[in-house]
Amino acid sequence: MLQMALTFLVLALIAGLFGFGGIAVVSAEMAKILFLVFIVLFLVSATVHALKGRSPSM
Repeated sequence: MLQMALTFLVLALIAGLFGFGGIAVVSAEMAKILFLVFIVLFLVSATVHALKGRSPSM
């Protein structure tokens, strides 16, 4: 998912460089959304892992 966010970010930068404003805006927004989704999923995963803890070893 982070790779997709970075891909959209690069696409937005290239589109902005060549003057395609509409494509750059859409790509930048998609990159922001995917990055936020990645951060939320990371925090949920880290929280679940921290609450789960280790099981006792035998």
